[in-house]
Amino acid sequence: MFEPGGQRQQRPELQLEEILRGIGSGINTVLQRLGGGGVKLIILGLIGLASIVWLGSGVYQVGPREQAALQLFGEFQNTEGPGLKWYFPPPVGKRTIVDVGVNRNMELGFATTTTGATTDQSAEALMITGDLNIVNVQMVVQYRIADLEKFLFRVDDPGEVLRGIERGNPEGRTLKDATEAALRQVVGQRSIDDTLVTGREQVQADTRTLLQEILGDYQTGIEILNVALQTVRPPDEVRAAFDDVVNARVDKESRINEAKAFEQDRLPRAQGDAQQTIQSAEAFKAEQIARSTGEADRFMSVLKEYQKSKEVTRQRLYLEAMEDILPGITKFILAEGNEGNLLQFLPLTGEDGATR
Repeated sequence: MFEPGGQRQQRPELQLEEILRGIGSGINTVLQRLGGGGVKLIILGLIGLASIVWLGSGVYQVGPREQAALQLFGEFQNTEGPGLKWYFPPPVGKRTIVDVGVNRNMELGFATTTTGATTDQSAEALMITGDLNIVNVQMVVQYRIADLEKFLFRVDDPGEVLRGIERGNPEGRTLKDATEAALRQVVGQRSIDDTLVTGREQVQADTRTLLQEILGDYQTGIEILNVALQTVRPPDEVRAAFDDVVNARVDKESRINEAKAFEQDRLPRAQGDAQQTIQSAEAFKAEQIARSTGEADRFMSVLKEYQKSKEVTRQRLYLEAMEDILPGITKFILAEGNEGNLLQFLPLTGEDGATR
């Protein structure tokens, strides 16, 4: 958010030539004043030793997670990775070694002191939702340096005293203001219920996306790794009422879950009972069909015999019917042409009950 200023610098090679010419003219002036070959050799030796020491100071070490940004006469040249390196020492060259592998954190809405205590920052945390309610949002942003050249030279940040961020790098007010702007925009598009309960994960995802877009537009060289909401609550003055609403919503969800559990318990039982009833009905149906078919077949066989000898069949059916109607009773019949004598009706049994 704060663009670096300054006048246009000369080309590095021209500046180096000017410095070397100045050093050479200075040496010649000193030698002319001193005179004598021995003095000249001593001075040249001192100059050579100083040059070796100066050049030796250009050796530096870059750690495994670090990168070094190299500048020549103040102009950025390139970056170097881990290892033992050499570069022009000051005032010709400058190297800035930064740990780019560490994940850094930025707190919004609260601040953690060196003793581990936290203090609320209401000016950052209080926001207006889309349904014109006020909500207190505290969030932690995790980030890392993705482009060292942009991180060091594209943004001139005023720094932030509260977090101990010095002026220069964009992780001060630039990151804090961009995060606050992104979060306010996301919260301002949602209802308070969505922000407090149902849409927390989506709020985090949308804030991360929007924040990365803002930082990319300002060429900060910062990559957002994660955005985590810490505390989302209504203001203290109305917190009790909101807590009642949240508790009621929790009770509602609990009742719904209980009803679903009851449904899942009863429904399979009812389906099993219904299936059992259907199977019993199918068995009864098959039994009745088989019985009816058997009776029909028996009737058809009797009909066939009746058609062959109607009188005999009629007499047999009559006698069988009488046997079924009057079981266990001794029956007598009067046969025609028997002069009125009685004939015992079948079955003929003796005194011992045996059939004769």
